[in-house]
Amino acid sequence: MEAVRLTTLSNFHLLNILVLRSLKPLRRLSFSVSASAMESDASCNLVLYGKSSVETEIAKCLKNKNSLTLPDNTKVSLFLESEAKNLVKDDGSFNLSLFMNSIITHRFGRFLIWSPRLSSTHDVVSQNFSELPVGSVCVTDIQFKGRGRTKNVWESPKGCLMYSFTLEMEDGRVVPLIQYVVSLAVTEAVKDVCDKKGLPYIDVKIKWPNDLYLNGLKVGGILCTSTYRSKKFHVSVGVGLNVDNEQPTTCLNAVLKGMSPESTLLKREEILGAFFHKFEKFFDLFMDQGFKSLEELYYRTWLHSEQRVTVEEKVEDQVVQNVVTIQGLASSGYLLAIGDDNQMYELHPDGNSFDFFKGLVRRKI
Repeated sequence: MEAVRLTTLSNFHLLNILVLRSLKPLRRLSFSVSASAMESDASCNLVLYGKSSVETEIAKCLKNKNSLTLPDNTKVSLFLESEAKNLVKDDGSFNLSLFMNSIITHRFGRFLIWSPRLSSTHDVVSQNFSELPVGSVCVTDIQFKGRGRTKNVWESPKGCLMYSFTLEMEDGRVVPLIQYVVSLAVTEAVKDVCDKKGLPYIDVKIKWPNDLYLNGLKVGGILCTSTYRSKKFHVSVGVGLNVDNEQPTTCLNAVLKGMSPESTLLKREEILGAFFHKFEKFFDLFMDQGFKSLEELYYRTWLHSEQRVTVEEKVEDQVVQNVVTIQGLASSGYLLAIGDDNQMYELHPDGNSFDFFKGLVRRKI
C-alpha cells in the first residue's frame, strides 16, 4: 500500500486564487532550511537512551545486534548513552538527560535516538520502524539531507528542534488526520512550557495542513508518512520547529526576547518533553472519540476560520471564478467551505502547486 505523504511547505500566502486541477497524491517534503547540496556522509553515530530499565535493555540489544540501518549504505555506529560523552561537541548539543527527565509519558518519547549530525531523522525511524519500540523518537542537532520536492537537498541549522517518532494506527480513514493532532500538540507544548517558566505567551498558529506560523512567519512544519503492514499502519511523524535559530525566518526565542529581553530562553529538550505529554493525551482522545474531541481547540489555533478564497474553474473554454469561505475541516481532513450560493464544498490540494492554496480541487458535498 502506498505511503501516506503529508508534508511541510514554505512561503505560503493566506489569500490566493485557487486553480482547479486534477487530484494527485500529495508529495512529501521535510521542514528544513534551504542549503546547497551536500554529499552524503559515509558514516553516522547514533546514541540510544531509554527512560526505564525496559527501554535500556532494548538499547543494549539493538547495539549488540547492530541492527539499525540508513539509506545509501551509510555506516551506522551505535552507542549507549553512557558512551556518548565524546560525541558531545559543545553546550549547544541536545541534552539527553534533561529531555529524559522531563518525560512523564507511558508510550511516547521513552526510547530516544540522538545524533549530533544526521542526514534525516525521518530515515532513521521509518527505515527501522520494526526494530524500534512504538513511540521511539529520533533527534538530531544538525540535519543535512532532509528530503524536499524536485530532489532538493536541505540543511537544518543548530537551534532548530528536529525530531521524528513512530506510532501505529489501524483505521486508515483517520491516518491523514494525525498531522492535525501533532500540529496541535506542538502549539500546546510551547504554551505549556511558557506557562511553567512564567514566560510571555507565544502564540504559535497552525497553517493548514501542516505548517506552524508565528507573527506571520513560518517557524515549523510537520511530515507524516505511513506504510501498511500486518493489518496496521506504521506511521512515522517528523517535526521541525525553530526554537533558537533566527534564520531563515524567525524562531521562538527571538520573538520571546523581543517581548521580554530578560526572559529565560526556551530549550528544545523542554519543548520536546512537553510535546509528548500533550500528544499522548491528544492521541488517546483522538483514538477514543475522533477528531471532533479536538476540533474546538484546533480551530482556535489555526489561521483559516472564515477565510475567503477564489477558485478558478475551467468550464468548456471559459474560466469561471467562484468565491468560497472556509468553515472548518471535513470529516476526511480536507477543508470544508461554503460558496456564495450556500453550496458546501470540500477542497482538496491537487498535489501540483507549491502553495496548497493554489490548486485546490473543489467537490460538492
